[in-house]
Order: sequence, then C-alpha cells, then structure tokens
Amino acid sequence: MSAQDTAGVGAVSGTLHDLAGKPVPDAKVCLQASDRCTVSSDKGTFRLTDLRAGQYKLVITVTGQPPITSPALEIRAGLEATLDLDLPRLDALQQSITVAESAFAPTEELKTSAFLVQRYEIFKAAGAQQDVSRYVQTLPGVGIGTNDFRNDLIVRGGSPLENLFVVDNVEIPNINNFANFASAGGTTTLLDADLIRDVNFLTGGYPAPFVNRTSSVLQISQREGSREAFSGRLSVGSSGAGGIFEGPIRKNKGSWIVSAKRSFIDAFTKDIGIGGVPVNYNFNTKALYDLSPRDRIWAVNISGFDRIRLGATDKKPSSDPDRSPDLDLLDIRYNGWRSASGFNWQRLYGSSGVGLLGVTHSEGNVRQTVKDLFRFGLTAPTATELIAKSPILFRENNHEAETTLKYDLTVYLPVLEKLQAGGNFKTFRVRYDTQQPFGQDNPYSPTKDLNPFSLLKSATAYQASAYVQSTINLNSRLNITWGGRFDNYQAISKNRVSPRLGLSYRLTNKLSARASYGIFYQQPLLLFVQAFPQNRGLNPIRATHTVAGLVWQFSPTMRASVEGYQKLYSNYQVSTQFPSFSLANAGDTFAVTDILLPYASAGRGRVRGLEFMVEKKFRDRWYGQTNLSLSKTRHAGLDGILRPGTYDYPVIFNALGGYQLTKKWDVSARFVYLAGKPYTPFNEPLSRLQRRGIFDLANINALRAPDYARLDIRADRTFTVRGKPLLVFIGVQNVTNRRNTSRASWDRAKGEVRFNRQLGLFPLIGLDWRF
Repeated sequence: MSAQDTAGVGAVSGTLHDLAGKPVPDAKVCLQASDRCTVSSDKGTFRLTDLRAGQYKLVITVTGQPPITSPALEIRAGLEATLDLDLPRLDALQQSITVAESAFAPTEELKTSAFLVQRYEIFKAAGAQQDVSRYVQTLPGVGIGTNDFRNDLIVRGGSPLENLFVVDNVEIPNINNFANFASAGGTTTLLDADLIRDVNFLTGGYPAPFVNRTSSVLQISQREGSREAFSGRLSVGSSGAGGIFEGPIRKNKGSWIVSAKRSFIDAFTKDIGIGGVPVNYNFNTKALYDLSPRDRIWAVNISGFDRIRLGATDKKPSSDPDRSPDLDLLDIRYNGWRSASGFNWQRLYGSSGVGLLGVTHSEGNVRQTVKDLFRFGLTAPTATELIAKSPILFRENNHEAETTLKYDLTVYLPVLEKLQAGGNFKTFRVRYDTQQPFGQDNPYSPTKDLNPFSLLKSATAYQASAYVQSTINLNSRLNITWGGRFDNYQAISKNRVSPRLGLSYRLTNKLSARASYGIFYQQPLLLFVQAFPQNRGLNPIRATHTVAGLVWQFSPTMRASVEGYQKLYSNYQVSTQFPSFSLANAGDTFAVTDILLPYASAGRGRVRGLEFMVEKKFRDRWYGQTNLSLSKTRHAGLDGILRPGTYDYPVIFNALGGYQLTKKWDVSARFVYLAGKPYTPFNEPLSRLQRRGIFDLANINALRAPDYARLDIRADRTFTVRGKPLLVFIGVQNVTNRRNTSRASWDRAKGEVRFNRQLGLFPLIGLDWRF
C-alpha cells in the first residue's frame, strides 16, 4: 500500500479461472505492445513487477486458443493491483475477459502497520476538511494534538516531531500552513486534495529505505495532469478559494498540473475574535514527461505563504468563555513561508530492475514577535498604545534549507530475489536570528525569567545515509524482508546503524501472520542544537519497534486486522533544568519559547498497544472503516521516573464511511472517541503569587481531561452547469455541539484555572466546478 515506493513503480498480480472456477495454469500473460511476459502457475496465479504508473492491457494466451485482451488496468506507483480474471470458453462469441474490479495490495516489503488512503476518501470524508493529515487522524493508533484547530499527527503515543513526510519522492519537513521549526503540524495542509492520487501511512516497523523517523512515514503520490486536453476546475470552501489547471505536453508524452489556493476570510473581516485573521496562499505544481519507454522525468513544487496576528485589540475584550484567557494579554505577529521542490529521473532496466534519481530542495522562513502586555505591569489608555510601549518578549527571524541528492535501485537477482539499495546526501543550511531577552516564565519552574539568550548564527551541516534490503520467498508461504541502513549525523558527530526485519506467513489463502522489528534514529532539531552550547552534544533519539499481528483479506476490497506493538525509546532529549520534562511530551504547539531549552540525551520511554481494524474500500456504492486502539504511553525525564506521556490516549475509537445514494448524491459520516489525555494541575497559590501559571511538580500528568467525542456529517450533490459537473457539499463538524476540553490554562488576569474548549458545532459549505 505504498503511495510511492523507493523506485516509483507498481505491479499487477492475479489469478486466472475458467468459467467453472478452476485455475488456468501455464497461460502466457503479457503487457500489450511490450516484451514483459510471465506464465501462470499451477494455481493460475501470475505477477508482473516494476511497471511504470499508467494504464495497461493484458494479453493472455492459453494453449490452443487465440490471444485474449483484457480491459485497461490502472497501475499506481508503489502499489500492487490484484485481479481475478475469468477467461471465456473457446467457442464463446466474444473473446473477452471478465475482470473483477482491481484492489491494491501492499508491496511485499511492507509487512506491518501500512494503511492506504485514496483520494476520494480525503476529498469527500466528513470532518477531514480535504486535509490529508486530518483524515489520517482517523487511522488506528493516531490521536489528535492540543486541539481541533491543529492537524498534528500523534502516532502510537509519539510526538508530532517524529513523523516523516514524503511527496512524490520529495522529503518535506512540514506539509502545513502556520508551522514553525519546532513542530511538524499546523492548522491546514499545503496540499490540494484533488491532486492527491494515493496516500500510504506507515505507523511502525517500516523498512530500511526510509530516512529515519521514530514514529511514522506519510507518503503521498500526486496524480499527473491530463494527457488528452486542457481542463480546469474552480473551488470555493471554508478553507478558501482556488483553481486547478492541467493539460498535455507534446503529443501526450507528458502532462502538467497547477493548483493555487488562497484563504479569503480577510475579505470580510479583519478580526475573527482572536485579534486578527489568518491569511494563507498555497501552490502545488507537477510536470511529468516520458523521454522514452524506459525513461521518465518529473518535477514537483509545493509552496505556502501565511501570516496572522493574534492578541489584544482596542475593542472590548470578548466575553466568550471558550476564548483563551491569555489572548487579550498578548500581541503575537507571525509571517512565514515554506517551499519544497524536486526533480526525479526514473530508469527501467528491462525486466530486471528500476532506478530512481532524485534532487530535492526545501526551505522555509519564520518571522515572529511576541509581546506580553501583562507581565511588566505597564498600562495605557488603549491596546494599541500598550502594544507600542511593551517590550518584545520573544523574536525570531529563522531560515532553514535542506538539499538532498538521492538514488534508489531495485533489482531482481537469483538468490537475493528483490534487492533494494540506495543512499542520499543531505546538506542543511540554517540561519537563526532569535532573541529571548527576558528569559521565559516556564510553567515547570517556580523561578521567573529563565534562559535569556540571543542567537545569531548561520551554519551548514551534512547527513549521509545508505541502505540495503532484500525480500525473499523462503517457501510458498513464508516471505522475509531483511536489511538495514547507516546514517551519519555530521551536525552532532554521530553515526548509527539501524537493522530491520519483517516476516509474513500465509496461514490460509485469506489469513496471514505478520511481524516486524527495527531500530530507528532521529536527529535532534537543528534549532535546538544551535540554541544552547550544551545541546551540541546531544545524541539521536532511538526507538526500537516490535510489531506482530494477523490480517484477514475477506475480499479484494475488505480486510480486518489485529496488531500488537511495543516502542522503546532511549536518548530522548530531556530538560536539564526541569527533571520531569521530556521533549517527547511536546511538539504540538505554536509557542517555540516554551520548549527552547538546554537538553540532555537522557530520556527514556515505552509505548505498548493493541489495535483492531475492519476496512472496506469503495465498491458497491460504499466504503468505510472502524478501528479500536488500546495503548499505554510512559516517558521519563532526567529524574528517570516513568509517567503517563502527554499523548497517552488509553482508548481511541474511530468509525467513518460514505455511501453513494445515487449518481448525484453522496453522504458520509465520522465518529471519533478518545479517552481523556493526561494533564498537570497548577500550583494555584504559587501561580497567584507570581501572576503566572506554575505546575504542581508533584503531580506531573497525574490528572486526565474529560473524554473527547465528536460526530461529523457531510452531504455532496452533483449538478450539471453548461454541460460540466458542479459539486456542492454541505457538512457539519461536531453535530452534537459537545464542548470537548483542549487543555487547562492559567488565567493571569483573574488568577484562576481555565479549561479551554475545543471547536463546537461548525458548519461547512463549498463548491467545486470542473470545466
């Protein structure tokens, strides 16, 4: 279920039957107009690998019969199309093949914890807001972060900082708007859902080719533009307005596609109740060209620009009980942009292998100032005057850039069978201009104004990696994938070797047992490494994954699975000043200053869980999935005491699905439940005395918030306008208006604890017109 594997190719496999249902052996199966052929086995099975994405027809020849051509089949990068083909009798009037609708299976090296998400699921699912990250939040073992306004991925108890994003073979540090260099989430995605072809989400025990992250890999494959004619579409929705334009390149040898979107709330108001209004622009482009039958090149770019102002205004402070108590005491101004580009060249080496060369570059810039209008006791007649005279508490103008040269090779050899090898070389160029002149009022410390610093530094760092991996059928039932990777982290002068092992054993034709094991490392964030001298001695975070489970494939489009896992963390960054604080419990915040601290690689953690899932892909007018995840997350700071992690959700339950009522009407619904997450109570007497929130350090993560539950619905109606389809959709998030709790905060003005609320009932409406 890989949206794009290391080589960017797919495969097709299937079973040939006669009309009596008996297997057809020794049939020759070829790709039309090519020399790619194979012969069906005694059980009628066949398989063709290393196929470039696109549409193909199969030519099937049975001894004593004329060749039969199948309907066009779609091959997707990194996926294996599985088919059941019924061959006609020799005396049939029409020599045609009956083909059951194809489904897509995981590539054989993905043994555990792999989930395929297809475009229509993201585009039409209730509650997803056409955001890939928000849809992925409904998969097994994935929780939400601080609140509904962010799309952080909490994977099996791990921090949002532990996730890898790959789009069309381009690694992207963050795929979201309103992001900073100390998080991997944001508010909305940079990616246009209509450009997405397939998404593959790996949550544990993933194989050696992936650059190390300790929790997950989110792979996204974008579709190519039309090779037939110019076309376009316009859309308007709650997230903004935009358009998509696409067309062919040189006699159908290639295509191009461009998407542009802009938020438009600022056209109607300058303040949505937070002291400002978010503004963002997003651009996605892809161009693809076939140089020859064996050579394909493509280029992609994903860019986003955003700005927002939060805080006090001259208006009367809002009486909304759900409003953050600190908003009227702050002035925050944010301006950022990020962009990722890549060029890829794919070369097919006959029927024996494929290579993929990639050159990618990503960079981003964040400018931000934070003023605290309460901390220094200043007064003024208006908020505007108070903002003008208040000093800057935190300022950053930071820039990060990453350039990667990579090559991946897949070949088939007599002994090693499927062999994958490759490597990459990364160059990081950073420029940090950050000041925290008055230090920080950290809630873990009863001492005010800790860690004042001024950082003005440019640096260059390198990371070199290599991997090798082999996938072998030891017999007709047992398949094994083994290998490892080497990573050199020049910025912290460390080398690491990561072994990987995966097993799949077919118990019956529909039931298989699977297991995987691997060690994963992750380099500390370069901003943290540079901020304090002692952080330059940090080690890579280590996570050891052990996963085992069963998969029942009821039909090509329906499966059930159960999986148990364990993640053991070591060398996690923990505060040297606050013995109970681990960076494993952070990463879903906009407030960089709260976690920019001196660290030591002395943290440890443990996550154990069990996941159940039943899933059906779209066929017979409906699709759906339901899953239940049980887990226990524990992390220790410098004091070595294992406590519930901030992302410890003991129970997560999701149920979602969609139904096509008619050709014009679609409906979908989603329900999510999460057991209450841990939080730390405040030391209220000390907090009142210092007029700021200070935690009760004897009860770190000792309390739990109320359970979280939400029901979303959506309906889609397709009209025809001037002969072109117009899609209108209406949705409601949190239909029951349940006021879920996001977190506890300290109201400095009133000297009391406030429990911030999540998003209440929220209507959505939009339209999409193709022309």
